[in-house]
Amino acid sequence: MKILWAKSGGLLPLDRGGKIRSFNIASELARRHEVDLFMFYPSTTPDPHDQLRDRFARVDCVPLDLPKRASVPDTLAYAANAATTRPYQMRKYCRPAVQRRLRELLSGEHYDVLLCDFLLTAGVVPWDLGTRTVLFTHNVETTIWKRHFLVNKNPLWKLVAWREYRTMARAERRFTEMADHVLTVSDEDRGAFLEFLPEEKVTTVPTGVDLEYFKPADKPQTAHSLVFTGSMDWLPNEDAIIYFSTEILPLVQQRIPGVTLSVVGRKPGRKVIALAEKNPAIRVTGAVADIRPYVHEAAVYVVPLRIGGGTRIKIFEAMAMGSAVVSTSIGAEGLPVADGKNLLLADSPQDFADRTVALLTGPAERQRLGLAARALVESRYSWNEVTNVLEKVLTQVAESNFSSMPSNRS
Repeated sequence: MKILWAKSGGLLPLDRGGKIRSFNIASELARRHEVDLFMFYPSTTPDPHDQLRDRFARVDCVPLDLPKRASVPDTLAYAANAATTRPYQMRKYCRPAVQRRLRELLSGEHYDVLLCDFLLTAGVVPWDLGTRTVLFTHNVETTIWKRHFLVNKNPLWKLVAWREYRTMARAERRFTEMADHVLTVSDEDRGAFLEFLPEEKVTTVPTGVDLEYFKPADKPQTAHSLVFTGSMDWLPNEDAIIYFSTEILPLVQQRIPGVTLSVVGRKPGRKVIALAEKNPAIRVTGAVADIRPYVHEAAVYVVPLRIGGGTRIKIFEAMAMGSAVVSTSIGAEGLPVADGKNLLLADSPQDFADRTVALLTGPAERQRLGLAARALVESRYSWNEVTNVLEKVLTQVAESNFSSMPSNRS
């Protein structure tokens, strides 16, 4: 097959779960088929995407000059967009220059199928050209924005979240109906789309992990140490660590005064940095070249997410390293895990603190959970196995073997 993989946000650096998933599947797919890569993303110097030219048949990049999040230009642009029915994220990324370039590519080359990676990318697709298109949704965006609205206490941000939720719901429905097929990363997400799409049009592609890169280490853990990893400029991660540090960590400290928490991930904001300034038990690292030493060192890996969608690759990476994990139900949503078998789930601050303390003081239980976690991801979640699922869908769409109702591209 000749495939055009189109993605918003770029692929490098591999600092977000969506990028990690896309990079590994696209790379594996490129070993089997002719895969061209089209991307648009915030401009950076130097541009890391030059590294991809040996991996894919063709790499076409459109760097964008975008305002920083919550900056004055970003706020003014949001205000200007408020009078429209379009989600702000689509207005911000889906520029006319990107739309023109993608149209040129699809008009000048024959592709068996277009893989539209992330919902935002659908905003630049020239649907009128009739290219067979598979939309790869890594989240149900509507769910994320609704959870932002429910969790946020600031009236202004609550209003922003409500508007994005309503406009994103319309966009999500429109583009999933226009696509020939829709991919999700969990059965929970699939269920959300099946409220308005036929069953045969939606397929779940499970989350994978690099089992050779993420594996247990033969080194002792630091007693009474916790770790959280993730891009700290993603709002659900920021909310998670603020929630944990203010509502859960104090309960743990009452029983284990020497407990420490490492927050590992790029671009921590002022709110996160302030947490470390107020509580010496918290260490905020910022961007690191390799998260594995921090995860291996910690006794317990915590995932206190209250907002999110899709699946959390961070959990699979920690499980592949044999870590004992405590997560909220939302944090582990969509993953084939079992509470008490290969991780622990807790949704109230007290329960989360209790389960964290139990693992910090129970090395045998940590070892049991870690071994079970590694065994789970080894069983069927390599990127090779995951790519097999996606490849089958692309082949069937390219050959018109799906019997789903015709896509509505009006």
